[in-house]
Amino acid sequence: RNIIINGAMQVAQRGNVSSVQNGYGGADRFSFRSSGAAVVTLRQQGVGNSPTDQGFGFSQQFDVTTADSSLAATDFAKIQYRFEGQDLQKLKKGTSNAQQVTLSFYIKSPKTGTHIVELVDQSNSARHVNKAYTVSSANTWEKKTVTFPMETSNTITNDNARRMDLTWYLAAGSNLTTGTLQTTWGSTSNTNRAVGQVNCMDSTDNNVYITGVQLEVGSQATAFEHRSLAEELALCRRYYQQYTNIVATGYASDSNNTSYHHGFTFPVEM
Repeated sequence: RNIIINGAMQVAQRGNVSSVQNGYGGADRFSFRSSGAAVVTLRQQGVGNSPTDQGFGFSQQFDVTTADSSLAATDFAKIQYRFEGQDLQKLKKGTSNAQQVTLSFYIKSPKTGTHIVELVDQSNSARHVNKAYTVSSANTWEKKTVTFPMETSNTITNDNARRMDLTWYLAAGSNLTTGTLQTTWGSTSNTNRAVGQVNCMDSTDNNVYITGVQLEVGSQATAFEHRSLAEELALCRRYYQQYTNIVATGYASDSNNTSYHHGFTFPVEM
């Protein structure tokens, strides 16, 4: 059911990564993207920083190490997850049978108030739909559920390219907030993307945590689909595989230098 890979943040091949403005670290598949001063450290967190009472032993942490307390018009910070087109055909987007999709997740935000989550159709000139959710208590795990409509036009290309993005905004400057929130699918309009978004990047004391991410067809959120670590690792390795402690198995030399050679096979086709 769950279209998201590693939604329980079990796999973290890269380990902790600091000084991130645009890139990956901590849990696989969930990146940080920003324009402006905000810099974070990305960590996979475990017991003590995860909602274990809800069945989640891991979370992804976004630890603000350089704050952006005075947002320029073009500034933003966001969590992003990217989909292949061939994994989205069940949505039936662009047909008369287009399916709603429901996103559910657990978040621990340093700020109460309005937060924005967005789907962006990269197959069709970045058409987008945006929904607001409210954080009621700062620095507290809360479950959120958002249902997105699906349009009967603009089919998603059926291939392995990046065809849709799922984005959680963490901060947004005026270029993204001065319009009316785009709650139905529409052409790219930056001013309608993050209306009302609070600034989670305004202090180095701030931390954002997320886990239990599920995106599924239909208008109702169902219980989280837990997959084994082995399953999630194999799925993550389609996009990223890390090798450590590689030892040379032979060498060839000439009068100028020595070249070491090591061969290995990807355990999962990339």
